[in-house]
Amino acid sequence: MKNWTIDDIPDQQGRLVVVTGATGGIGYEAALALAGAGAEVVLTGRDAAKGGVALNRIRVLHPGANVRYEHLDLANLASVRAFADSFSSRHPALDLLVNNAGVMTPPTRHTTDDGFELQFGTNYLSHFALTARLLPLLRAGRDTRVVNVSSSADRLLADIHFDDLQWERRYRPWRAYAQSKLAMSLFAFELQRRSDAQGWGLTCVTCHPGYAVTGLQTSGPGLGRVSGRSLFERLPKAIEPFLSQSAADGALPTLFAATSPDAKPGGYYGPVGRFELKGPVGAATIGKKVRDEAVAARLWAASVPLAGVRWPGETT
Repeated sequence: MKNWTIDDIPDQQGRLVVVTGATGGIGYEAALALAGAGAEVVLTGRDAAKGGVALNRIRVLHPGANVRYEHLDLANLASVRAFADSFSSRHPALDLLVNNAGVMTPPTRHTTDDGFELQFGTNYLSHFALTARLLPLLRAGRDTRVVNVSSSADRLLADIHFDDLQWERRYRPWRAYAQSKLAMSLFAFELQRRSDAQGWGLTCVTCHPGYAVTGLQTSGPGLGRVSGRSLFERLPKAIEPFLSQSAADGALPTLFAATSPDAKPGGYYGPVGRFELKGPVGAATIGKKVRDEAVAARLWAASVPLAGVRWPGETT
């Protein structure tokens, strides 16, 4: 695969796109590029002021871009439901859903408004709920794709702790983050299997940004400074440029997954440089746990009642 760039994005005219967590970082860069390619892009976030800044920046760089901001707080399932209901009342179809938003390693355990551990609830469970609620629109879309932004952390100390999904017994920030990202990868692969089996017509793709320098490493929503819980966060700043890449480069796997004709259903993409921390986009390493279909099915079954949703064909 040649070095893929935003110049390789096919024309996105006529496509309706929703990007979660699009007011900064990788989500913003993905929204910017998709708007520049002609898509109608809905930026979602929990801060209207940041949403306004992001919209203005995109419109300066792409005058005439068809972009707007809508409120979506992924730490609140009622907000997910309200967004999906409102969006569905105004649109008959959705062509691309980018499940990007996330929070990383708050030093102490926090919960969502619904009582879920913040990373599990925000990074994974709300995206599970959002995708389910938007499924009728996605099934009506054109060349429909669902892109889950995961992390190489889905292979590092990652497991699904079914006996303590919410980290109530002993909270470990990095392991909780890794669980949420493993859950995102498992979800994408299971969603593709179910789409294939039931004829939903989705292309579900997973991606990770490598070590992209964004606000995710330094703060969570309202949580303040988050200091070294992972190896990369402990690295001296002088070394960081050699191992990291910009948010714009970190967004390339997302954009490849979202738009490239070469992105395969059930594919997983990320940077292919050393340790997959930076570099050109290519096929990412799929960890053994991500491939575990039994765990994916068990997680799906556990998530349905937690998220308060029902998928087609499910009787419970």
